[in-house]
Amino acid sequence: MIEKISSWRMKFFLWVGLPVIAIIGLAMSAPDVAPAWQAKSGGGTAGTFTAVSEECGRRSCTWHGDFEAAGGGARRADVILYDAPDGLTAGGTAAARDTGAGKGVFSAEGGSTWLLVTGITLAGALAAIAWVVIVVRTIATRRRDKAAIDRLARTPVQG
Repeated sequence: MIEKISSWRMKFFLWVGLPVIAIIGLAMSAPDVAPAWQAKSGGGTAGTFTAVSEECGRRSCTWHGDFEAAGGGARRADVILYDAPDGLTAGGTAAARDTGAGKGVFSAEGGSTWLLVTGITLAGALAAIAWVVIVVRTIATRRRDKAAIDRLARTPVQG
């Protein structure tokens, strides 16, 4: 009984779980890997983030607001401030960098968002590779088994 449950769970993970992890990891995080690393190294357009509203979940809170580039450059409305500094309040400002991330800008103070984005993307890539390897091996095994059955079917019975 335990073997059947274990086998069922493993098959579900291999055929459904890995592709879901791959899609989430690659589609959601991969586009922001380069902007996160650029912000980590101090790149991008410097400017000011003005906090408008805070959205809190179970473990963390996220600030939404507006970014204005230094020197009156580009303005982005309703963006997230990644790695927001402690003590930020509605109407408050923080130094930030715009590196082209899809949903937000990065705090100029730095943080660990680059590590999280890189980790999720890496997990997605590894899941995609593992799933492709499993599919290829499964197809090869089935072809090999079919060929063996065909060979046995052609062998005359001696008796």
